[in-house]
Amino acid sequence: MKSILLLLFFLASATMSFGQVSYSGNILDANDKTYLEGVAVQVLGKAAADTTNNRGYFNVLAEEGDTLFISFPGFLEQRIKLTQERFLQLQIQDRAKLLPTFEVKAEPYSFRFKNGKLVLVDPNEEKPGSSQGQISAGYRDSPEGGVAIAGVLSYFTKKSKNAREYAKKQEFLKRREGYLEIVNSDSLKVLLREEYSITKEEWDPLIIKFNEMHAHHQFLDWSSEKVYARLKEFIEWEKDWSN
Repeated sequence: MKSILLLLFFLASATMSFGQVSYSGNILDANDKTYLEGVAVQVLGKAAADTTNNRGYFNVLAEEGDTLFISFPGFLEQRIKLTQERFLQLQIQDRAKLLPTFEVKAEPYSFRFKNGKLVLVDPNEEKPGSSQGQISAGYRDSPEGGVAIAGVLSYFTKKSKNAREYAKKQEFLKRREGYLEIVNSDSLKVLLREEYSITKEEWDPLIIKFNEMHAHHQFLDWSSEKVYARLKEFIEWEKDWSN
């Protein structure tokens, strides 16, 4: 009798798992595009679940048509209906960053809540609608005459320079989104390593060589599909040449 029960249990488990495939991917913060660790990923109505690692990676067994439930403290929950696409790049929104900006004054300090963060207000910062920090010019009120220029040349300050450099960096990263989506995807790395029998030790030098061969354009404005196709061509060429 015990053997029959075990057999029935095995058949039931096999029936439940039939048709299930591996769905994996990475989960990022929708605002700064950083990986989120500890995000709960649950297949609704089933026991399959996982938690993202330090690169936002997860892997669950599910079927096409199932729904993934994504939850993380402080972030908006998401429900994702699964399709034939098995490698997912998901972004979730921080609730706090959707709140309005406001200031709290408590002498001698003032605090500002903006983009989900409470920061100390710099008493010397430029105030909107005022002339502070602006450049003005006019005739000098002196016997010698001439033109006087007043105001802080903020454009040339270190703070403004850093802001411009940061904006340039963000624009550069945006133009490389297609490339970053491919090389930062753990699931795609695992897939390619299995498909082409690439060891962990071989992977990093291979990607470095791939980057060096495309250094003249740095994948700017390339779609993720184009990067993925070119990466596969490169790996196939390298494997054929090494053999």
